[in-house]
Amino acid sequence: MPFEGHFWRIVDPGAGVVVVALSAACQGPRGPWGLSTLAAHPGHFVRTVVTETAAADPGGFGVRAENAFAGDAAALSVDLGPDARLDVTLEDVVRWPRRAFGALGIAHAVPQLSQYWHPVVLAARAHGRVRAGDLALELDGAPAYAEKNWGRGFPARWWWGHAATFGDDDVSVSFAGGRMPLLGGEIAPTAAVLRLGRRVIALAPPSARTRVALGAGAWRLRTRGRGFDVEILGDAAGGRPHELLVPLPAAERSELRSHQHLAGTLSLSVRRGRRLLYAGRSTLAGLEHEAPVSDPPRGAPPA
Repeated sequence: MPFEGHFWRIVDPGAGVVVVALSAACQGPRGPWGLSTLAAHPGHFVRTVVTETAAADPGGFGVRAENAFAGDAAALSVDLGPDARLDVTLEDVVRWPRRAFGALGIAHAVPQLSQYWHPVVLAARAHGRVRAGDLALELDGAPAYAEKNWGRGFPARWWWGHAATFGDDDVSVSFAGGRMPLLGGEIAPTAAVLRLGRRVIALAPPSARTRVALGAGAWRLRTRGRGFDVEILGDAAGGRPHELLVPLPAAERSELRSHQHLAGTLSLSVRRGRRLLYAGRSTLAGLEHEAPVSDPPRGAPPA
C-alpha cells in the first residue's frame, strides 16, 4: 500500500481548544517512511516531523512512526519536540458498527481508486494532556474522533469535514469527497456519516447522491438517499486555515496541499421524509479542502 493515513481529532468545547494529530505510513522506492503532524487551535500551532520508517497495523487501525508517533483506537502518544506533545487514552469508544462495507459503501470493493476513507472511532472521550506551542491543557473527557484513509495518494481536489460538539446533543457528522480518475474518466463521489446517539447512518454512492458547492470559505453539501435528506453547511468563520503537509508516497516527499480550518462552524439538518430528525450547529468544526501548491516541496526523508 503506497500510504495509510491515520487521523485523530480532539475537541475541548469548554476551553475552545481543538487538537489534530495525524500520521501517514508511506511506501517509497527506497522503503517505508513516515510523516506525522500535530496541530492545535487557538494559537495556530502546527509541527510536522518526517521519519525514516513508519508502519501501520496490518490487522486494524493503528500506526507507529519511530519515537515520534504511536496511536490506535485506545490511545495516542505524540512527541514531535518538547513543545509538541500529546498523550491521551480514549474511553467510552463508539466504533464503526460491524457492516459488510465501510463508509464508502460498495466503493470499498472497487479496486484501484486513488484513495479510500473510513471513520473508525465515531466518538470517544479523551483523557490526558497536550502541549502545542504556548498551549498546555489537561484533557478530561474531551470528545474525540479518529479516521483512516489509504491508497495511492491524494486526489487533485478534495473536501472533508467533521463536527461532534453540538451543545449537549450526542451527535456527530463527518464527510469526505474528491475528484478522482476511474476507467478513463473522472468521478467526484462524496460520503457522509452521521451519528445520532448510537444510531449510525452512512450515505454513499450509489444509494445516496451528494451535491457539493465550495468557495469563499464555505462548504455546502446536500445528500439524498435511503429516505434521508441531509444538509451540511460549513463556514470558515473568517479564520485562517492551518496549512498541512500531504505526503507524496512514491516521490518520498510532501507538499503543502491541505487547508484545514480547525474551528469553523457547521450546521446540520437531517430529515427522513417530512420528519425532521435533527437540526443543530457546531462552532468547533473541522473543515478542509485542497490547496494549490505554491511553496517548494517539503519533508523529504533523510537519505
